[in-house]
Amino acid sequence: MVSERAVDQGPEWRSFGDDKGADRIRTGSPTSITYKDMGLSTMVGRSNRDASGKPFASPMRNTMERLRKWDNRAPAFGSTEKNLSVALRELDKMGDKLGVSQAVKERAAYIYRKALERGLLRGRSIIGIAAASLYAAFRDTETPRTLKDIAAVENLSKKAVARDYRILLREMNLSMPVADAAKNVTRIASRVGLSERVARKAIEIIRITEEREISAGKAPMGLAASALYLAGVIEGEVKTQKEIAQAAGVTEVTVRNRYKGLRTDLGKILGLDANPPESQIIAR
Repeated sequence: MVSERAVDQGPEWRSFGDDKGADRIRTGSPTSITYKDMGLSTMVGRSNRDASGKPFASPMRNTMERLRKWDNRAPAFGSTEKNLSVALRELDKMGDKLGVSQAVKERAAYIYRKALERGLLRGRSIIGIAAASLYAAFRDTETPRTLKDIAAVENLSKKAVARDYRILLREMNLSMPVADAAKNVTRIASRVGLSERVARKAIEIIRITEEREISAGKAPMGLAASALYLAGVIEGEVKTQKEIAQAAGVTEVTVRNRYKGLRTDLGKILGLDANPPESQIIAR
């Protein structure tokens, strides 16, 4: 039996001319907080023809031209709308360059809109707060990206992005989850050319440090880099501490000190000498 009230899933419009074969979706693109108007705005087309294809008379053409002009002006009429237009465009560009998902972009757009509502943009850079909002979205969604990555994309200083990020945390009472060092291992390993076997071993080392509460108070990126270096030593795929430090965005001293601490604390568990030869401690 066919229901009398069955919903027609077909397109609501027909295609003509060059539109033949196009994907004639029924409802258009979905709404998104990453658009200034949530994706609900309309646009007056450039065609000067009516529905039947006949050209407009001269008075109607002038009327349509005025409508197009105001349609273009209306979305960015106020300072808030102009601010959002610039910021959301920059957020989308940064997100594309860093290769993040739409969910992260939407979280960043939400944080930026809340910052704008609270007046945190007054006297501050739009791009700076946008970059800080994106970093906050990274931390909130546990996406493995660093302050250095964002600063490099927008040609900003790492210190400036960190300052704006602290302002967002303080003024908006944001609570961020503790960063997981294991999520940074794969990125570092791919940059220095280490195998998947080494990356899995490094993640295993990090999980052991968490179980034994050794990782408390240590920077996630530094811990990931040192665990990867130790895993390379165990698996026989040793890269220099300098290479791993550069890939992780930390110093060689950090990698060396964390590596020494891991060997001392986990030497027996991993079947290693707790006091390795000096040649295995000093960067090669």
